[in-house]
Amino acid sequence: MSNHRTQEGSLGWAIDQAELRNLPLSDIFLERELRESGRSHADAWELLRTRLAVMRASHGRGLREPQVSRSGLLDGGAHKLQAFSESGQSLLGPAFTRLIAGALAVGEVNACMGRVVAAPTAGSCGVLPSVLFTVEETRQLPEEALLRGLLTAGGIGLAVERIATLSGAEGGCQAEVGAASAMAAGALVEMAGGTPRQVGHAVSTALGNVLGLICDPVMGLVEVPCVYRNAMGAANAYTAAEIALAGIPSHFDPDDVIETMGRVGRRLPEDFRETAKGGLATLYQPSQGSGCRGRCHT
Repeated sequence: MSNHRTQEGSLGWAIDQAELRNLPLSDIFLERELRESGRSHADAWELLRTRLAVMRASHGRGLREPQVSRSGLLDGGAHKLQAFSESGQSLLGPAFTRLIAGALAVGEVNACMGRVVAAPTAGSCGVLPSVLFTVEETRQLPEEALLRGLLTAGGIGLAVERIATLSGAEGGCQAEVGAASAMAAGALVEMAGGTPRQVGHAVSTALGNVLGLICDPVMGLVEVPCVYRNAMGAANAYTAAEIALAGIPSHFDPDDVIETMGRVGRRLPEDFRETAKGGLATLYQPSQGSGCRGRCHT
């Protein structure tokens, strides 16, 4: 593998700096943002608050109001899950159901032409907001903790962009929902009081869990299975964060995992990279009305 640790855009470099200076990763990423953007400290925090507010609005809209896409592929799934979480029938408790409902909510708002934050892409926009607002609720965290989570997630996303890719057309869904899940996992670890090294372990585990995930949008729309993969990405982020916080290390350097994701993505056949020519996309036949090939439901 390439030696990314000495490169400022890498996650390993940021982790080393955080440990050397006894700072959280969010401080390292904030310093770099201020230096590269030329923004003032106050402007940077205000921008983060604006992004968080947009995330909160789209999250709330999708849970509060059933979102029905013009294609009919999405029909208020987040709203139904929200009701299910309140019914007492959830398999893992209401917090878990709200987590996946929130991820669907933002994805559905995106599919219905609402306003979202690309985190890191519009197709993966539901993962990070759902994770942030779930941990905020369960741990009663202040806004500053969420803003720091956003900073850490952004720094991880930048490392993915610089070392590999964030494009489904280039790297498959592993580059979109996979990257979003890794970003959210790292943010969770910092918000829960984990170390910078544990953030790296969570990133490695989360991205490694979805290595090779293809991008196969039905009808070429960012709806199915894309929105449901946001829910999977949120659950994966929590899984990776729990593993890291428990003191279980990843066996792989996070930058190496990111680089591997990029190499895997480039080797995926074109049919599996956002072309709607492979995977689940081939099961749906829009020219035949509601007809599907295979076991498919509309």
